[in-house]
Amino acid sequence: MTLACQVFGHRPAFHADGPTLRWACDRCGQDAGAKQYASAADAQRYAAAFNRRDTDSLGKRAPLIGLLPLRLWRKFSKR
Repeated sequence: MTLACQVFGHRPAFHADGPTLRWACDRCGQDAGAKQYASAADAQRYAAAFNRRDTDSLGKRAPLIGLLPLRLWRKFSKR
C-alpha cells in the first residue's frame, strides 16, 4: 500500500474480462475483487458506470447561485 492510499484511501478502477468484472486500486495496483455476471455486456456496462468520476462533470450540475463562479469559469474556459 502506498502513502497516497494510506492518506486518501484506495481509488478503485473497474474493468471487464469477459463476463467477469474486476477492480483494483489505481494508486497502488492492489487487487480488490471480482464479480461474475451473466454476460460480458453486463460486465462492460457496470465497469463503465463504476469508473465514472464526479470530477469529470464538475460544474455541469452546479447549483445556480452557490457555484456561479465555477459555472462562469467553465463557460469561459471552453472558448
